[in-house]
Amino acid sequence: MEFIFNPFILLLTTTTVFISTMLLLIFTFFLINYLQPLGKPSSPLKRTLLGSMGWPFIGETLDFIACGYTDHPESFMEKRRLLYGKVFKSHLFGNPTIISTDAKVSRIILQSDANSFVPSYPKSLTELMGECSILRINGSFHRRIHGLIGSFFKSPYLKAQVTSNMQKLLLQSMATWKEDRPIYIQDETKHIAFQVLAKALIGLDPGQEMDFLMVEFRKFIAGLMSIPINLPGTQLHRSLDAKKKMVRLILKIIRDKRVDGLDRSQQSYNVADVLLNDKSEKLTDELISDNMIDLMIPGEDSVPMLMTLAIKYLSDCPKALHQLKEENLGLKRRKENLGDTLSWDDYLSLPFTQSVITETLRMGNIIMGVIRKAMRDVEIKGYLIPKGWRVLTHFRSVHFDECYHESPHQFNPWRWQDKNMSNCNSIGFTPFGGGLRLCPGLDLARLEASIFLHHFVTAFRWIAEKDTIINFPTVKLKNRMPIWVKKEI
Repeated sequence: MEFIFNPFILLLTTTTVFISTMLLLIFTFFLINYLQPLGKPSSPLKRTLLGSMGWPFIGETLDFIACGYTDHPESFMEKRRLLYGKVFKSHLFGNPTIISTDAKVSRIILQSDANSFVPSYPKSLTELMGECSILRINGSFHRRIHGLIGSFFKSPYLKAQVTSNMQKLLLQSMATWKEDRPIYIQDETKHIAFQVLAKALIGLDPGQEMDFLMVEFRKFIAGLMSIPINLPGTQLHRSLDAKKKMVRLILKIIRDKRVDGLDRSQQSYNVADVLLNDKSEKLTDELISDNMIDLMIPGEDSVPMLMTLAIKYLSDCPKALHQLKEENLGLKRRKENLGDTLSWDDYLSLPFTQSVITETLRMGNIIMGVIRKAMRDVEIKGYLIPKGWRVLTHFRSVHFDECYHESPHQFNPWRWQDKNMSNCNSIGFTPFGGGLRLCPGLDLARLEASIFLHHFVTAFRWIAEKDTIINFPTVKLKNRMPIWVKKEI
């Protein structure tokens, strides 16, 4: 029998198949994401988790990202908080997700151990970090490495080293600033902070190897939030290639340290020395070199952006700038009269400077929040978090919560006066995370920002050009924070 081609019938058939397929997919998605039981809690739920799972497959991801590019990125959370409460369900980045904008719920999640929650990252980021990264490992192994690094980061020795290195690099950079062209604060702080970090981690000094490491690290970090496809020409492939080059360099530095035979009784000079001196001897050279790069990830953006945002907020608040300047000029005069140089505890002793840094952390939300994966059914304050679901603890929502901060969208350093800055990771303030994974470098971040602000405000007056904060995928200034400086007489 001869086949007769009929375009109308073909179009009708194709359309019917397409519609039927889409209806089946939507129905399947509905069954999986809306009607699936949320585990079997050991006790009756006190509250029902409300929320929307959004579109099939993509969930509410596009809406979440779109809000991140506006000047009010917390609007995604605020809209749903009004509809569903402070803890609600959604579907983000391919995973069913529970979002907590409740400070107390988030605090419990952050303080939980690996039996309840483990870190969860986008696939591109996990591929770049590797399985043995301190940002991914859990349990006793994580506690061991985190404890070693945390203790060293708190040591007076490292604080003195960072102070000396930061002062030297900052003054060298500031000496090149000209009054007839703009200075891009975001670029300047990134360049300085990276060198301070590399010195603290692996003992690397400025030079060809430092320049090479900075170039390759920029390539590496560009792929952290990329499409997770590792093929030649893709961003992930370029980032993985950059990491291999960095690992070879750092591995060479570590093996040279092994050959030199660092005496265990000597003072450790950097983080690599600390890990090499671990008495358990379970840390291989490859593991140490990988982790040196991974430790650069949180330090590369957080400290430079803290300094950059502080300048932006101070530029918009003359009263705060005047008080900050007077406080730092007072310290400078006292030390000059005594013939002393500034030490790390001098910088951290300035109360209003610390209030400015704290308020910048609250307003800037350099770390938007963290994502954890539930390893079992967990019930918190009556909410059930099912095994396998992700939980986003959204710091920004808490930092702008009127229950904790009056007029939260106003830059107000005075709100932190008479408060203990060394213990300001309270329920309503968690810029460095919390629990076992509290950022070990929080003291060094404050120290570097204090040094930068001191020398900057005592050496220059400036006019800032208008700039916009972008909050996704990471916080940055759209125009890199250009300012015009004039040296103080």
